[in-house]
Formats: sequence, C-alpha cells, structure tokens
Amino acid sequence: MTLDPAYFDYPRRRPGMDHDLYPWSNLFERPPLAWPGGARMAVAILVSLEWFPIVPGEAPFRAPGHMQTAYPDYRHYTAREYGTRVGFYRLLDAFAAAGVRVTVAVNSAIAERYPSIIADIVASGHEIVAHATDMDATIDSSVPEASERAMIVRARDTLAAATGAAPKGWLSIARSQGWNTPRLLVEEGFGYCLDWVNDDLPYRQGTDAGPIVNVGYNHELSDRQIIVVQQNSADSYVEQMKDAFAWLAGEGAPRMLPLHVTPYVMGLPFRIGAFEGLLRWLRGQSDTRFLTAGDLAAGLPAETPAA
Repeated sequence: MTLDPAYFDYPRRRPGMDHDLYPWSNLFERPPLAWPGGARMAVAILVSLEWFPIVPGEAPFRAPGHMQTAYPDYRHYTAREYGTRVGFYRLLDAFAAAGVRVTVAVNSAIAERYPSIIADIVASGHEIVAHATDMDATIDSSVPEASERAMIVRARDTLAAATGAAPKGWLSIARSQGWNTPRLLVEEGFGYCLDWVNDDLPYRQGTDAGPIVNVGYNHELSDRQIIVVQQNSADSYVEQMKDAFAWLAGEGAPRMLPLHVTPYVMGLPFRIGAFEGLLRWLRGQSDTRFLTAGDLAAGLPAETPAA
C-alpha cells in the first residue's frame, strides 16, 4: 500500500516548536536573570484554591480531582471542601509563621461563595491570580473562542470586584489551554500565566496581541502528584523538595523552586507539620528569597526575547 504524498505535507514540520509562541531555547545558554536582593534561589509557592461543583461537567473534559463516584458524591465533595474550611487556614498560619508571601490561584466561585477567604488572603498580603471560574471551566481547542473569552472575563471581573484590583496572573484548570488562550489572556489584560511547565525559569511568549510571560510551576513537584498520585508521604515530599532545591542551587544562579500545594492535601493535620518544617528549612538557606509569580514575571527584563 502506498501512502498519499499529502500525508507528509505537515505545515509544522520544521526545526523547533510546533507553534509560533516561542522558539526553542537552551536554559544553560541564556543570560542569567536577577532576583530581588541578588538572591541566587527563589522559592515560589503556589496554592490552588478550588471550588468543585458536586456534579462535574464533562465538556471539554473532567478536571483532575473532580467528583468520582455516583452523585451526590459527598465523600469527595466534602474532602475538597475541607480545604476551604480548614486546610487553607492551616496553610495561611504556616506562611505567617515563616514570614513568606505566596501566590494563591483562586477560582472566582470562591469569591462568590466565600468572600471572607478572599478578604483574609488580601489582608495577609498574598498575591491572587485567576484560576478560571470553577473546576468545570476546563479549556481545550474545542471550546469556542467567545465562550472561553467570556469565562476569562467573568473570572477576572469577579476577582477584581472582590479584591479591588484585576488579577494580572492566570492559571488554567489542569494547566490546559486551547489555541486561542495566550492571545485571549493578553487581550483581557493578563501579563503572565502559570500553565506551561517546560522550563525552570520564567520566559516570554509572543501572541498576535502582544507578549505574555510564562512562570512554570512544574506539575511533577506538586503535592497532588507526589502525595495523591504517587502515594508518597509528606515526609517524602519534603525530602524530594530539598533534593530539588539542592540540585537547582548547584546548577548556578538564578533558579526557582516551585512549590504547588493544595489545601485539602497539604492542609491535613498529619501533613502540615512536615510542610511547616520545610518552610523553616528553606528560610534558613542562604541567598534564598520567597517570591510570588508576579515577582518572578516582573524579574524578566523587558528586552528579553521570547525563549
């Protein structure tokens, strides 16, 4: 059987990426960035503050962590709700004790249902980035552009009304984007997103509407991946984070250690102590600063080309 010659006519068959957002770049050949205070290591903590509808939407796909069993799935629903009722406040206490600012990725449904949580985040001085409207607001290339834009705008405007300022950062559900997402984010006033996990440092992407910075929080370093999926203990998570810190610090300056944590995972009483110990250990490391996603995005020089 002979293949149709058109089979080999692939418009993206070329060196580099299969898209035009950025060219390929070697981390070890780029000019070094500069963190505030001349720090060699940045510790970037991201908290996902999520609201799951009790009956999950299936289109375009069901978000990771969503309800699992026959509905109403009170077991999983209330396990997630534990994060907003209890676990998140344990994390806030841990951050206060360590004296660190973090980034909180917030479903705008949290602002609608639990406005006191938003007030507590703002009062504590933490950064808020938009995390869609709720955990049904997944994105892929099948979502119509108008629908995706409406969701982005609703999330932005709801959080702006709750905090007094429109968020500049964005984290998609499951870090999933469609073809239009980077451009839509720029058009709606976002300056950075946290979706792409292909680098250890922030880098700039180009869109038809202008540039956007990507600040990568690698999924493999998240508590959901290490503790929930891989079934490691909190102590093992801490050891892995220390190993990652040591390796990154040994490669050269600057580097960032992304810690992505989930209130209903890390905020449980048998895990939070280990996490508090990790924060104390990180605070004791020399040439280290705790920075938000906004801090990291702002640290990318304006003249830096797309990576």
